[in-house]
Amino acid sequence: MPWLPDVTEPPFRDAPLARFVAAPQDGVLPEGFFSTSNLPTYVRLPDGWQAPTRPRMDCAVVQRDGVLVTLEPRKVLAGEPVLVGHDEQGGEGVVVHAEGFLGGSATPGEFSFMSTEVSRERPVNYEDLADRLLEQRARGGSLLWVAGPALVHSRARADFEWFIREGFVGAMLAGNAVAVHDIEAAIFGTTLGMDGAGRPTSGGHGLHMRAINAVRAAGSIEAAVADGLIPSGIMHALVTTGTPYVLAGSIRDDGPLPGVLTDALAAQDAMREHAVRATGAVLVATALHAIAVGNMLPAFHTHNAEGRPEPLLTICVDQTEFVVTKLKDRGTHQAFGVVTNAQDFMHVLRHFVEARCSRN
Repeated sequence: MPWLPDVTEPPFRDAPLARFVAAPQDGVLPEGFFSTSNLPTYVRLPDGWQAPTRPRMDCAVVQRDGVLVTLEPRKVLAGEPVLVGHDEQGGEGVVVHAEGFLGGSATPGEFSFMSTEVSRERPVNYEDLADRLLEQRARGGSLLWVAGPALVHSRARADFEWFIREGFVGAMLAGNAVAVHDIEAAIFGTTLGMDGAGRPTSGGHGLHMRAINAVRAAGSIEAAVADGLIPSGIMHALVTTGTPYVLAGSIRDDGPLPGVLTDALAAQDAMREHAVRATGAVLVATALHAIAVGNMLPAFHTHNAEGRPEPLLTICVDQTEFVVTKLKDRGTHQAFGVVTNAQDFMHVLRHFVEARCSRN
């Protein structure tokens, strides 16, 4: 039985039953629909309070087969009962529980945008981050890693491969470029034609295209790993350990590689399946992917024995405050911002995790 707060106390005690109105057509919500946040939400039904499944912000709550489901509006079908109301403190049968999930970025009970400051002067407690990662692994959590290509270019590639092989990665969400440049490094020893010291190589500008072509000839990334074409790196580690990944395409992609999801909604759906299982997320050097995944993540998870909401560990790493601030301003207020480059973050975090492991 999922955990519920004390419903004998306000604002639960005197709340009326929630109201539902049929969707007027596929993909269209009724007037006054309840717009979800990423905070724990409870809805009063005739048989008691229920928490909608698959929580995320910017969605609707729909009754399906007696269960409340958080759905993207495009997935709502005509005639389905959709939760309506604006009051989040029980006045319309809905209570949003903010306590402990706002990260100190807003007033109690308020989910809001444009509300959090980030500074590169904020100290980073790597000891605590290392402990959190070890705790995630020990309890069988699912830690999402959202990676940008700078993670590969900055020579943090080997560190990420280590985290994958050591069981700290539940799934990787990235774009075509991450896989392309990782595979280029595996085959040619370069990324975007640069060698390990960051120097351009003769004809290097075309090496990523040659890497794409080789994988396309093999048929898939998995086949290229099996054939020995990709002997090392991030994609090799993901494939050989059976760690799931989603590569989402964009308008600027070269190739793309086989397996890249070029339909944006299909990519969103695939990423969402990992987001609903996540107990934590590490977003490294990618503005667009970080914000996209942040919008899919609730500020909490209930993947524990009691089904009790607890904060979802979210770490956003970028060399500028802009990306971390923009992520938080788009509603992912629980994110802990680390303003540094990908190489330093991955090196230092690995150092502290390895140090903690050696003590145990």
